[in-house]
Amino acid sequence: MADATLTDVPEAAKPSSAALFSRPTGRGPRDNAAVIRWVLLFLGGIVMVMPIAYMISTSLKWPHEVYNVNLIPDEPTIENYTYVLEDGRFYWWFVNSLIIATLTTISNLFFDSLVGYTLCKFRFPGRTLVFIAILSTLMIPTEMLVIPWYLMSQSLGWLDSYWGIMFPGMMTAFGVFLMKQFFESVPDDFIEAARIDGLNEFQIWWTVALPLVKPALAALAIFVFLGNWTAFLWPLIVTNSVELYTLPVGLSSFGDEADVAWELIMTGAAISTIPTLIVFLVFQRFIIRGVVMAGLKG
Repeated sequence: MADATLTDVPEAAKPSSAALFSRPTGRGPRDNAAVIRWVLLFLGGIVMVMPIAYMISTSLKWPHEVYNVNLIPDEPTIENYTYVLEDGRFYWWFVNSLIIATLTTISNLFFDSLVGYTLCKFRFPGRTLVFIAILSTLMIPTEMLVIPWYLMSQSLGWLDSYWGIMFPGMMTAFGVFLMKQFFESVPDDFIEAARIDGLNEFQIWWTVALPLVKPALAALAIFVFLGNWTAFLWPLIVTNSVELYTLPVGLSSFGDEADVAWELIMTGAAISTIPTLIVFLVFQRFIIRGVVMAGLKG
């Protein structure tokens, strides 16, 4: 059989010369939408990175260059870092913030998850009322709670102490709400099976329920640590000793003593971001793993 040639194909089926040599013009709607998304993400990233870049830039400037808006210093220097790190007070402030933020985070992970589990998996009269009462505290501004907190600290002898700084944040309504919502996704069959196996309620919470809500624990740890690491108002009110200052309070007073030396304040702020980055890098993988597993289950 002779090979078929183009002349054997009907005229209607032959591609026209215009179709053979034409190229697609323009982008499809999906391509245009993707470009717009990437442009918006790029612009958003620049907006979020600029304050950090300016902070690092200012920390590398001499005092006479501070008000120069250029991101690249004319004469970069690390003298500001040397000065801040050689100041013994900065170490105390750093350690105080690290201790307070770490202990408060551990306390929130324990108590918030325990209360959230109780409100989710136990049936008792008034459960909904208790949950609503806890959520209602989210509507109270922190400034309105400062006076009751201060009077409580004074009556308990906690003024100018670690306990006085930590106790208002050792358990949060947001953490209880977050953990309760995540415990809703834990099947009741798992809980019942653990009870049949003879585990008590604390063991069920610790060995069965908690491992299934690791993404929530990781997110709560990040939120609580960052909130306590950057807290300023309450530590400023409850502390009098310079040795008990946290980093935000210490840096503000340090700036006053140095005649508002912004290059030193920015240097201290740049150093203080290191623990927050470490916490985020440690816990973000749990959040990403939880999102991926949720997608696979869905």
